[in-house]
Parts: sequence; C-alpha cells; structure tokens
Amino acid sequence: MAMGIKALGYVVIATAKAAEWRHFMTQVVGVMDAGHAPDGAALYRIDDRPFRFRIEAGDTERLLAAAYEVGDAAELAALRAQIAALGRPVADLSAEDASARGVAACFRTSDPAGNGLEFFHGDTRDHVAFVSPAGVSGFVTGAMGMGHAVFAALNFDETYAFYKGIGFGDTDIPRFHFSDDPGDPGMGFAFMHAQNGRHHSVALGQMPAPPSGCVHLMLEMKTQSDVGKCHDRMRLNKVPESATIGRHVNDQTFGFYMQTPGGFDLEVGSDPLVIDPATWVPTAHLQPSEWGHVWAWQKAMEEQATQGETA
Repeated sequence: MAMGIKALGYVVIATAKAAEWRHFMTQVVGVMDAGHAPDGAALYRIDDRPFRFRIEAGDTERLLAAAYEVGDAAELAALRAQIAALGRPVADLSAEDASARGVAACFRTSDPAGNGLEFFHGDTRDHVAFVSPAGVSGFVTGAMGMGHAVFAALNFDETYAFYKGIGFGDTDIPRFHFSDDPGDPGMGFAFMHAQNGRHHSVALGQMPAPPSGCVHLMLEMKTQSDVGKCHDRMRLNKVPESATIGRHVNDQTFGFYMQTPGGFDLEVGSDPLVIDPATWVPTAHLQPSEWGHVWAWQKAMEEQATQGETA
C-alpha cells in the first residue's frame, strides 16, 4: 500500500557556525528567530508552525534531515515498516525528542543515497504572529508545507525507486544536458510531489553527494518584490550568490539561489506553478530554466574563457 506524504514539515541542520546561521536566517532570508528548544537547538519560524528550521550545535556543517508529514499514527507505522523492509535503518525518536519537534511521533531514516530523512505525524500550530525582522511580507506554506529539499544520488535509479515506493509522485522527470557533446548521456533528475499543490516537495539529481548532505532547500515568498529585496540583502551582506535571478521551466518559480553557512544552497522564489497532485501528468522538460539562473560555476567558466581570449 502506497502511503501518502503530506508535505515537507521542517528541516534539521547541524552547525558549528550558530551565529552565522542566525545572521543569515534573520537578516538575509528574513525569517523569525523563535528562540531555543529545551535541548539548546536554535529554532526559526516562517509561519504559524513553532519552527521550520531546527539548527543544532555540532562539529560539522550539514543538513541532518528533511522531515515529511504523514496523515496519522497508522500511516506512520506502515511507512516505518515499509522503509525497514527496504533495508534502510529506522530509529524511533523518543517522546521527548518528538515533542521538541512539535510532533506526536517521529522516526529517523535515510534514503539509499544516505540522505537524512525524518517522518512524523501529528503536527503543531500556534497563534504567534509571524513577524519578519527584514520586512518579508510572508512565506507561502499551509497545505504545501515549508518548501522543498533537493538531494544528490549517484545511485539514482535505486534512490528514485525508494521515493516512488514510499508515496511521492512524479511531477517532472527530465534528463538535463549541460554540455554540447552529442555523446553526453545527460544527468537524471526527478522532481516529485507530495499530496499537495507544490510542484515538488523533494527532488533528486544524479550527482555525487555534497559534504553538506543537501543540494538545496527552497522557501517560497509571497511576492516577487519580497524575492528581489532578499536578493538585495544577499548582496549587501556579501552572501555568495549561487545562481542569478531567473525563472524555472518546470515549476515556473521566479527566484535565485544563495549559499547558506552550511555549504548547501537556499533557493528563494515566488509565483510557482501550483499542481493538482491527483490529476497531474508527469512532464520531462529539456532544460532547467526559461531565462536567468546563471550559476556561479557558469560565470567562472565564462570568465576563464574571456581571460583566455585576452591572454
């Protein structure tokens, strides 16, 4: 029986740079400092959930887990059994740890590429008003969850089959070619939706896993103006830009990418395509972006080429 994954609920990050993260989250992204959990983890909120980012002190910089919600205790138990049967390690969180995450129950696991995941049921909301310290008008969450996570998987087919098997649906399954070589086999990607209107709640790229444990996380702001102002804050705070402002072909998101203190990227976007997960027919787009999104590595290659011409 295929489970239904509702949405991305929260993420857990380890860092030795807590102050850098705090500055990045509040002053650059513009999310709200939600204080600390009883165990000392720093919490940040973007809406009426007590937190969406849980940042734990550690001696490493990495995304420990993207946490996805299921419907109820029975679905969580069935999913846990299914993942264990697939040979993945599963560890139940204590009642105390689940409560610190604002959930009724939760277990930790990883996909076949080793990317960290948590699954939970029984989410929490409160009545604290979201106020952005940087003036962001708001983030789009609700039924669509906090955004999406993108992971790397060299064992692409096996990892993709895992996500399909546990209840994610295909939205866009392209192969991207980043060179003009006709013999280039291209790179497999999978953009997969949960049971909500967000184009993808998880995505996979056929590439080596980065040390940060994540390719990027995405947050959706309410307006293009919010995104543009965030882009200004990135520049003024000298945060490395990973990709210029652009618009994606597949999910139509208008936005840009910047580097987090954890080494992975944060995509900040607005105005995406909203799908109906029940009737969506999977696509296979030929290129990632309709316009823009010049990546830092592309810029570097262009500069090298220009230097070569002038040498």
